[in-house]
Amino acid sequence: MIEVQDLFMSYGHIKAVDGCSFKVKQGEIVGLVGPNGAGKSTIMKILATQIHPTDGTVIINGHDIFKEPISARRDLGFLPEQAPLYDDMEVREYLDFTAGSRGLKGSQLSKRLKWVCESCGLTSVWCRPISELSKGYRQRVGLAQALIHDPPVLILDEPTSGLDPLQIMEIRRLVRELSKDKAILYSSHILQEIAAITDRAVIINEGKITADGRLDELASKAFPLTRLRLTLSPFDQKVFDKLRARVEPLGATLEASGDSILILCREPERIREEVASFCLNHHLKILEFAYEKQDLEKVFSALLHQSKPENEKEGWK
Repeated sequence: MIEVQDLFMSYGHIKAVDGCSFKVKQGEIVGLVGPNGAGKSTIMKILATQIHPTDGTVIINGHDIFKEPISARRDLGFLPEQAPLYDDMEVREYLDFTAGSRGLKGSQLSKRLKWVCESCGLTSVWCRPISELSKGYRQRVGLAQALIHDPPVLILDEPTSGLDPLQIMEIRRLVRELSKDKAILYSSHILQEIAAITDRAVIINEGKITADGRLDELASKAFPLTRLRLTLSPFDQKVFDKLRARVEPLGATLEASGDSILILCREPERIREEVASFCLNHHLKILEFAYEKQDLEKVFSALLHQSKPENEKEGWK
């Protein structure tokens, strides 16, 4: 549905996009992640045919954006970071105008206007001028214009910007529902947002893609050591020392943390078996033994810089 191959965009000697390639399939939500100035918005504008790249190939739902730009635009819904709104229009007027420019008319037009009004939560502001809307409602109107023609491909740049927590959850639900039969490229500065809604992430830094994969795959790539938290009863220094002597020869590292033990290892299943055997032999009760979640900020930071921290432990909470 979206295919980007060897994409380049230069402004003089500055390379905003430097040889990027990725794909987004139907039914998939892919997050585009990176720091400010990484090239995310430039890529999205190229895909939406707003700017022409220096080189590369972009296919939108089977249409080459250079050879068939009109066909590509028909199959595309785009919400840029700054939504393209006309402040002097009422919400209903603006969306009616947008739908008309997309070729909608008659019963189809009425049906889509009703759908975006309800789905994007615009009922209470339907007849208000856009100039009077809050940032959150302006963002919803911007999302509505991207959805009005029911496109098979969506490109959403910071779609939840300015929304309150309840509105964010509503937009997440809507995007998930839409993804069943669409391909969605989703950009956000909020890593928790990417984790909550996307199937995989494409990480870009200084115009280059540094990683592409599901979040669990990216975490394993950034920090190959698995972290386990173990809580025992009874627990004292002697128990800790005996357990460390048991598992360190297997490549694990132990660290006491309050009443718990942190275990870093490459073979977690083997370590779990050894710990279970140790506790059984020493009549210890396991109160907790679980995997710890990755710290997304540090995972993404490591991948952005294409290097791992000196201490593997820094990649976890």
